Amino acid sequence: FDVIIIGGGPGGYVCAIRAAQLGLKTACIESRGTLGGTCLNVGCIPSKSLLNLSENYRKAKKDFNNQGIEISDIKLNIKKMMFNKDKSVQVLTKGVEFLFKKNKITYFKGKGVLVSENDVIVYEKSDPAKRTNIKAKNIVIATGSFPTSLPGIEIDEKNIVSSTGALTFSEVPRDLVVIGGGYIGLEMGSVWSRLGSNVTVVEYLDFITPGMDREISNEFKKILTKQGINFKLNNKVTSVKNEKNKVVVEFINNKNDSKEKLECDKVLVSVGRKPYTEGLNLSKIGIKKDSKGRIEVNEKLQTSIKNIYAIGDVIKGPMLAHKAEEEGIAVAEILAGQSGHVNYDVIPGVIYTSPEVATVGKTEEELKTENINYKVGKFPFLANSRAKVN
Repeated sequence: FDVIIIGGGPGGYVCAIRAAQLGLKTACIESRGTLGGTCLNVGCIPSKSLLNLSENYRKAKKDFNNQGIEISDIKLNIKKMMFNKDKSVQVLTKGVEFLFKKNKITYFKGKGVLVSENDVIVYEKSDPAKRTNIKAKNIVIATGSFPTSLPGIEIDEKNIVSSTGALTFSEVPRDLVVIGGGYIGLEMGSVWSRLGSNVTVVEYLDFITPGMDREISNEFKKILTKQGINFKLNNKVTSVKNEKNKVVVEFINNKNDSKEKLECDKVLVSVGRKPYTEGLNLSKIGIKKDSKGRIEVNEKLQTSIKNIYAIGDVIKGPMLAHKAEEEGIAVAEILAGQSGHVNYDVIPGVIYTSPEVATVGKTEEELKTENINYKVGKFPFLANSRAKVN
């Protein structure tokens, strides 16, 4: 092959399609059994489905009668809702597979392991004893990331869950504790809050959505509080334990060391994600990683071995699907002799709560730190007629 891509998530599959379009003989290896990575299978897409469906339910329950759409006896059928979410995901993963066929990409279902700078062994998903040796001029690592936990807290995906488990509850938890006030925690917290859970977010910092403009973060917290989400800010979680049929969360206040405990039905641990590079053989073939376990790359996305590239969540930068896709396109274009690049200053970030919160470019805090002169402009949605009538 001209290029082998290890990982079939947004970065990997977009890179494969672009490389094939540019005339390169391309292979893609994916261990999950379906293409689309975390984003499409257990991340952005199923969560957007539940965000949309839960918002429809909330509107029908709370807003319609006041707006002249009179309905009564609204019931939640969680099984049907989950079925709709899963159906959307299936259709979309099949769509990516169709694009692979259309662009004549060789698709290996299995785990790719690097043997040298040109050789990869694929251990088949259906039978790991079966292996295929493949060679390429160039290799792209696009293996993504996985949810992390806190020391001593074990995620069982039943009562103590990551975002993956929070997408598949078979009933609405009466009490849900979310550890971490970032994008994922607030999106999933919103879903279950709208469907009837009593949601409490425990966050280590004294504000939510770290990395976001502080003024927006503060306003956002007020809105979510009004919607019924409780916040315990500036608190460090010390233990999460299954006790009888409940989960007990203990935490300590960072300011005054006061201890508190909450009993709940489910706990969502959303404290970030880590690059997934396990079992790739990186150190054996000499690919360097930084202190956070991310693969080091130059501005052309090359690793310490020049014909091996890395993109997406395994390298530095925001762990966002569209950032990985841009890097995938850039690498494919570089391999085809073009000048692919990514403008990291204009990557948008969106939290798909209600209202949605979107940002692009540097925050005011970053501009202050970098001593850059700037002006502040504001326009309130209250004064926008379309927003008002909606």
